[in-house]
Amino acid sequence: MNQLYGGIDLHANNNVIVLFDEEEQVVFEKRIPNDLEKILFHLAPYQRVLQGLVVESTYNWYWLVDGLMDAGYSVHLANTAAIKPYNGLKHTNDHSDARWLAQLLQLGILPTGYIYPKEERAVRDLLRKRSQLVRQKTATRLSIQNLLTRNTGHTFRGNQIKQLRPETIGELVSLPEHAMALHATLAVMRHLAEQITLIERAVKGRVRLRPPFRFLQTVPGIGQTLAFTIMLETGDIRRFPTVGQFASYCRCVSRTKRSNGKRKGKGNTKNGNKYLAWAFVEAAHFAMRHDPQIRRYYERKLAKTHVFVALKAVAHKLARACFYIMRDEVAFDVDRAFA
Repeated sequence: MNQLYGGIDLHANNNVIVLFDEEEQVVFEKRIPNDLEKILFHLAPYQRVLQGLVVESTYNWYWLVDGLMDAGYSVHLANTAAIKPYNGLKHTNDHSDARWLAQLLQLGILPTGYIYPKEERAVRDLLRKRSQLVRQKTATRLSIQNLLTRNTGHTFRGNQIKQLRPETIGELVSLPEHAMALHATLAVMRHLAEQITLIERAVKGRVRLRPPFRFLQTVPGIGQTLAFTIMLETGDIRRFPTVGQFASYCRCVSRTKRSNGKRKGKGNTKNGNKYLAWAFVEAAHFAMRHDPQIRRYYERKLAKTHVFVALKAVAHKLARACFYIMRDEVAFDVDRAFA
């Protein structure tokens, strides 16, 4: 049998597998439920000559990619954001999508995503859950601030909200409905804070900063939790040949398209890692508080543009500095990063 190439169009409850040979003659094509045993059963007769399988990078790819790799298959994770559909077709479906993935592999032009090592993926996802809870906690605190400001006319800072006690709520608002809303929201915020602390303790007990990442904490604004986040989201720093590619992966570069001096829209805003983008924005917030030179850089940017652009400029500088810190295993140098 000739060499075969395969593509898998993955959905929530089923997938379509297409295998074809070097002459693009389809030898297997079938829709199968998302059951690993059934998938391996159908692929088994072709495993010896199968050169590679392409799996679409959907939200639910973990189980399939891990199972195929454990079974000895050569698996490629397709970067769906970078794949352009074939415009010559008038009609497309799941079968043609799977066939297109296999064709890209055969031609050697398949844009691939990074298959993060299975053994560290669970801890990384736990930190992702932490970042989600942090955002929810912030939204809950802002909800309390808004409710108090609307009904009292006074501004309450974040630290004042954190120090609120259930027994003092009645002194701030007079209506029982407002008091009940405050009690409920304050309880949610406190519970989120407890869960965030539990996650942080669990992560610290499971991982340690590896040698290429141990100098991340020399950066103002990057503590242990953010260092863990950057390490686990980055993976192997060697997969980024240049600092520009790493900064782009952190969503720290502009996404505009220009032609003949005119703006022609924006690029793909979802390219890159949103968790690294969040981590470096968080680091920028803290860095400006602790380092006067970084603060001055931010203020110079702020004088020329609005707040978010200036903040992203600081995050961009930190991302570039961290690339060299991780690649060369050196400590942070604020003069080189923010000269």
